[in-house]
Parts: sequence; C-alpha cells; structure tokens
Amino acid sequence: MGRTGTTIRRVAGASAVALAAAAFGLASAQAASAQELTGDEVLMLDPVTVLATRTEEKVTDALAAVSAVRQDDLDKIMPTRPADVFKYVPGVSFSDRGDDPGSSINIRGLQDFGRVAVIVDGARQNFQRSGHGSNGQFYLDPEMLAEADVVRGPVANIYGSGAIGGVVSFRTKDTDDILRAGERWGVLANSMFASNNGRLLGSLFGAVRPSDTYDVTVGASYRTQSNYDNGLGVEVDNSGNDIASGLAKATFRPADGHEIKISGLTNRTDYDVGQTAASASAFDTKLQNDTASLRWRYSKPEDQLFDFDGSVYWTRTDMEQTKVGGSSGPITGDLGAKRSFKIDTSGFDLHNTTRFETVALRHALTYGVDYFKDEVETDDSTGASDMSTPSGERSVYGGFLQWKLNYSSWFELISAARYDGYELEGGGTSSEGDRISPKVTLGITPAPWFTVYGTYAEGYRAPAVTETLVAGAHPGYAAGIPSLFTFVPNPNLRPEVGKNKEIGINIRQDDIWRKGDALRAKVNVFRNDIDDYIDMYTYGDPVTWCPRAVPGCPPIPLVTINDYSLVQYRNTPKARIEGIEFEGRYDAGLWYLGVTAQWMEGRDVIEDEPLLSVPSDKFTTLFGLRLLDRKLTLQASWTAARYDDVPAGYTYTESYNLVDVYVGYQPTPDVLVHAAVNNLLDDYYLPYPVGQTDMILATAAPGITYKAGLKIRFGG
Repeated sequence: MGRTGTTIRRVAGASAVALAAAAFGLASAQAASAQELTGDEVLMLDPVTVLATRTEEKVTDALAAVSAVRQDDLDKIMPTRPADVFKYVPGVSFSDRGDDPGSSINIRGLQDFGRVAVIVDGARQNFQRSGHGSNGQFYLDPEMLAEADVVRGPVANIYGSGAIGGVVSFRTKDTDDILRAGERWGVLANSMFASNNGRLLGSLFGAVRPSDTYDVTVGASYRTQSNYDNGLGVEVDNSGNDIASGLAKATFRPADGHEIKISGLTNRTDYDVGQTAASASAFDTKLQNDTASLRWRYSKPEDQLFDFDGSVYWTRTDMEQTKVGGSSGPITGDLGAKRSFKIDTSGFDLHNTTRFETVALRHALTYGVDYFKDEVETDDSTGASDMSTPSGERSVYGGFLQWKLNYSSWFELISAARYDGYELEGGGTSSEGDRISPKVTLGITPAPWFTVYGTYAEGYRAPAVTETLVAGAHPGYAAGIPSLFTFVPNPNLRPEVGKNKEIGINIRQDDIWRKGDALRAKVNVFRNDIDDYIDMYTYGDPVTWCPRAVPGCPPIPLVTINDYSLVQYRNTPKARIEGIEFEGRYDAGLWYLGVTAQWMEGRDVIEDEPLLSVPSDKFTTLFGLRLLDRKLTLQASWTAARYDDVPAGYTYTESYNLVDVYVGYQPTPDVLVHAAVNNLLDDYYLPYPVGQTDMILATAAPGITYKAGLKIRFGG
C-alpha cells in the first residue's frame, strides 16, 4: 500500500491545510473588519439534484459522489467547450482533441463506448466513430446550458446499461432561466470575444409565459474560432471550427401537478479533423446533431402514491466527411473521397416514486423501466470505414426497484436492484445477454453537520457495436507502405460488470465563525473492480516491409514497421480502479475558497499493467472576493496535475500547472460584464497520454487565452 497510502495522506493533507487556512483567514478578517462583515449574507448555494436516486435531494445530503454546476459557476468559467464546465469537479476528465470539437467524458478512469452515460435534456448521446481518438463523443455548445450534474461511479445504476463509470446530465436553458418571478416575457443575450487567434460567441434566447398554464422558449447561438496556439506558441492545425446551435421548448400544465414539455435541440458543427503531416489524412467535416424529447411529469406534495416522470426521446448524430489532405491509399482513398457516420438513438424512460410511513420510518419506493436502441450506419466510398466503425443495431432494456428508508434524521438506507438486457446484431453476427445488478447504501448522521456512508453497487455494460464487429486493415504510414495491422471482430465478447465499493463523508456546517458563513465538503474513497473489462489487444507476427522495390528485395533485410499484425477487442478478467476525491468550499460572504482534489490508480489485475484511461492526479484551489456591495467579483484558481503511471509506448506531459483569473462586474442583476485569462502561465501540455505512433496527430491544449464578455437580460 506504499503509493496508495502516501497519496491518500498527500491529498487529504493538502485539502485539510487549504480549508484550515480558510478558517484562519476568516478569523483574522473578523478581527480586522468585523463591522464590515456584519449582516452579510453568504451566497453559497445548496443545489438540488435528482441524479443519484431519482428523488430530489441537496448535493451535500446525497449519499453518493454527486457534483452540480449551476449558472453562476458557468458565468465564472466562461466555457468554450463542455470540458470547461467540469474544470472544478473532481473525478471528471475529458479526452478532447484540438482538431475535433466533440467531447469524450472520463469519470474515474472509465470512458468510451457508453461507460459514462451522457444525457442531454433526458436523451442519451451515444455517437461513436473509430479513429485516433476517443471512442464515444458528443457535440454540445455549453452556451446552450443552464446546468449540469454528474454522479461518479455505478451507484446510479437506475440509469440503465453502460453507466459503470457514472452519469452526466445536462439541462439546456428553459423559461425559468430567462424570466424572473412574475414576468410574462424575457430576453437573454450573451456575447464573448477571446484571443489566441480569435474566438467569437453570440447568443440570443427569448421566453414567453402568457399564463401559468404554458410557456415557450426559443434560442440560438453561434460560436467560431480560428486555429489556436499551444503553450509553445505553435499553431495547432485544424483547431478552428464553426458551431451553430438552436433550441425550442414548449411547456404545458393542463392540470394541477401535471407538466408536459416538448423540447428540440440542434447543433451544426463545421471543422477539419486531422493534422497536416504528410502521412496523415485530413477531412473536411460537417456534423449535424439533433435531439427531440417529450416529457410528462406529475407531482403533488399531498399525493404520496404518485410522483411520476416519463420521457421519450430521439437523437441523431450525422457526420459527413470529405478527404482534403494526406496521401492517397486504399484505406482513406484519394482527395475528395467521401465517408459518413450516422447513429440514431431512440428510447424511453419511465419511473415513479411512492412514499409512505410505518411507525417512525419514512419509505420511498422508486421503480421504473427504460429502453434505448442504437442504429449505426456507416458509408464509405473506399469501404474501409464500414469495417472500423461497422454498421449494426443494439437494443438495451431494463427495469429497477429502489427502496429508500429514513429513520429520524440520523439513519438512511438505500437498497436497489436493476435488471439489464441487450441484443446486438450486424454483419451476420448477433449477441445478447442480461443480468441483475444490486446496490446498497447505508448512511449515518451522528451530528447535524456530519454524515458518513458506505456503498456497494454493481453496474453492467453491454458490448458496443464497434467492439464486437470491428474489422479491416489499418492504413500504413505513407503511400506504398503496407497495412500496419488488421482489426479482428469478436462476437464472443462478454459484458462488463463493475463492482464498486465506496466510503463517503458529507460535511455541511453554517455559522462557524460568524452568522451566515458556510462550509460544504464531500470526500469519497472508492475501489471499482471491473470483471470482463473490454480492452484492445495486439497479437500476431510482426509486419515487415522492403523499403526499395528492386531485385533482391527480399532477400535484402526487411524493415519491421509494427511489432504485431492483428488487433482485437477482448475481455480482461479483471481491472481495478481505486482512488480518492475531495470537494470542499468555504463561503464567508465577502470572500470564498474552494478546493478539489483527485487521486486515481488503475491496473489490469492479471497482467499487472496500468490502464491508459486513468487520468492524472489533480489538485485545484480557487479563491474569490466580492466587493462593491457584491457587484464586483474577483477570482483566481490554480490547478496542478501530474501523471505517475502510464503504459509503455505513450507520450504524455508528466506535470503541468494551470492558473486562471476572472473578474466580473454586475451593476444590476440583469447586466454582467466579465473577463478572464485562461492558462495565465502559458503552460504547454498534452491533456492526456498519446501513443507514440500517434504523435503526428496529437494536439496540445491552448496556450494563454484572454476572454471578455457581456451578458444582458430584460423582461416584463
């Protein structure tokens, strides 16, 4: 336990020191300016989430590793892509490429092929395309967002097959995000300019509520950026893009307690993917992502039998590419060759909560069913993409029952079981399976400010279409060089089963040093053992090549261009990922301090090799001041990250430091003028490890970037 124990002490110690410094600083501030602080209200918010248990609860009360990002957080972050949204959330990382605006979420070292369920307005986002990057992306402009919630680990097994890493739920802007209480109409406009070769954003949202029985919201945004420079001042090819998004929502309340919402979201992204190295192909890419959903909710405080939430949804992601760079070859074709990748996901999610009491016990039974179907369609004029991202269909279905028991204010028990099943077919191959996954959580609150809990939860992920059916040759480095290797399908893949053990602590205390201050903290220690973990394996004889087509070649010695000739997705008997997460914030009204930290280690238990997907250890602290009667906010943050155990054959940035600063002035509640500097130190770093054979495709993160924005709201 040498490294584990040392890191635990390091993370816990750093977090404790930071919060202790906050307490000491507050005491000093009180002594120096007690009169100034008297009567201040703390602006700390206890956000409410339903993500962990499908029942409303405060984040700091939830017996799970849950985090929430709200509009005030988004205003300070000024995000340009979804990865920015979670920059202060532990356990959440992104494997994003600079030349692809798509995002791939990593939670606790698990990502790709649906290991993290991504939900936008209740609709799953399941797009995947094989290539030199992540195997699972979604496309979403953060300007459309109102809030985001994340639960880490398979504790949210009520959200269906696949989420052995966790669940991320995004909610886009709605009427209540634009109108204030009593208003019948409102408009929200936002604009932002950023440096680093030019970035622009403009958005406009409008909402009307003619009566309390219905309201309508519409909005659109446009974002554009040129190629950015990394921390060395080097321009990153094809990192520019144009993103146009729109949404429309209509909400009806036909009767007391009933709400019906119709939502539509669209995203059009134009960009070039691929670097300009002589041997690398580049593609002009046009991506269209559309989501539609219908949701019906019924909830009345006096109705203990029914608290119902049901939705049906449809999502389509359609990517069309034209080759515009690189050498010609049988795999990627000639310049002008076309290919497309499309996935349609349709499904429904129905659940209800029934509440009752027996003697001194409070019960909440939540039960439901869900289903989704992925239809993957790949078209390539060369025929190669049909093999690496094969067409096929997958149906996933399930149901769950959860019992939540509370006694007084100090005891809580959550017990749940979920049934999952799947069917997959394509290319003349089929696969199916099912399983029951249990979950149990026990929480004790010995004092009003302190809760400790333990959880055992299992999750189940069915193999993806690509993992099962992928086939075909990978192109050589350049024209005339043979294929580097060949993908081999595996119809015998078994589903993954995550078995997570977790201990958590929630701390919530008000009025510590003075009336109105507040402390919130969550600590989680976890170990997730994944049986039959699916990973890519290499085997077969080396691939050789004769560099000169002249007589005697061979027997002139051949050049080995790859150590293996075959690649296949296979089940690893067991993988283990364990770690610690800390998230804390102290708010004294005039100033606040936040600390987040994560440490993780993941290994193939049988081979004793590190897992590539495990992110860096990371420590982040932020400090903010509220001045001029809270109209002026100043904030600075520092993030230190370090990789400690990466598989051989990968290039990575061992450690890096990111410093961000923010200033926002809000002369009225409806006007915000703000600015930020990201990567103030102009640090150069690769955000995640890259295979050494892929370095021509690697994209470092942006260097120093200045941002300025104006946000205006009005209504009546």
